[in-house]
Amino acid sequence: MKKVMFYDPKDIRIEECPVPKPGYGEIVVRNKVALTCGTDVKTYMRGYPGDIPPYGFGHEASGVVYAVGEGVAGISVGDRIVCHNSAPCQTCFYCKKGIHSMCDDMLYNMGAFSQYQLIPKRIVDQNSFILPDTMSHETAALMEPLSCVVFGAERVGVQLGDTVVVNGAGPIGLMYIALLVKKGAQVIATDLSETRLKSAKKLGAFATVNASNGEAAAKVKSLTPGGRGCDIAIEATGYPEVWEQNILMARKGGTVLLFGGTKAGTQLIADANLVHYSQLTIMGLYHTAPRYTMAAFELLKSSAVKAEDFISGSYALDEIETAILEHAKGTCIKNKILFDV
Repeated sequence: MKKVMFYDPKDIRIEECPVPKPGYGEIVVRNKVALTCGTDVKTYMRGYPGDIPPYGFGHEASGVVYAVGEGVAGISVGDRIVCHNSAPCQTCFYCKKGIHSMCDDMLYNMGAFSQYQLIPKRIVDQNSFILPDTMSHETAALMEPLSCVVFGAERVGVQLGDTVVVNGAGPIGLMYIALLVKKGAQVIATDLSETRLKSAKKLGAFATVNASNGEAAAKVKSLTPGGRGCDIAIEATGYPEVWEQNILMARKGGTVLLFGGTKAGTQLIADANLVHYSQLTIMGLYHTAPRYTMAAFELLKSSAVKAEDFISGSYALDEIETAILEHAKGTCIKNKILFDV
């Protein structure tokens, strides 16, 4: 089988390796579709903090069960399936406190850009879902990023009628827009790309701001009632300058969510007086938890988020580098990798 491996920034290789065999409680999935995402772009460009190469690349995929290990119940060869890329241990301090995203022993399963993928028992047990006949593999592969967005949308506590700004109209930002609109928020979107801002409008944003023209915070606040700022400000890019602008967009007593992962060693500069006297709540958020993965799958089943709104180009596995670089340009939302071509 073919599998993409990450060796160094801008050094990914397609390698031949044996098809894995499942152990007790494990399954092997023959991938049908995998998707590119912003994390893939960042990893390609600079690596991923804490991960020691070489390692498997990609983490959003859906496919068909190829082999089933002993002890697996409710899953059969031939089932159409989507598996999350992680699962918490359920036994550490943080899991017992219900903070699963902070699990001390989080199991990650990277390597979605491969023809076959071994799914460990913990993920089989906690974070794997059989697709209904009406769900495409493209739609199912959106489950991992959507689960992270569901987590964030729940944590910020959006109320009906809230004004929310989403900074960054990439895949994550657009998913936030789609969900927040459905939750009854008035959403403003900012981005550098007019193409992505058009997608934001399509998904329900009532206003867009092109941040390339400067003074994004002032422009966003001018769009809010009385110019007071947003009830909730969400950052979805992973750039510190956007983190800082995001804080400036919130009203007094507002909530600021810093969602996008930044480069290792990045420092945040914030006006301490603003944070203190405006009584801001500044929140970080990482990854997701099984409850939000399940919710994301149900949202996909109900077509709350649709593949056609997020997936642009189509590539073969041998074209993975091109797919990543095209994603990085910002002229598309996501690209898909098809394995049966």
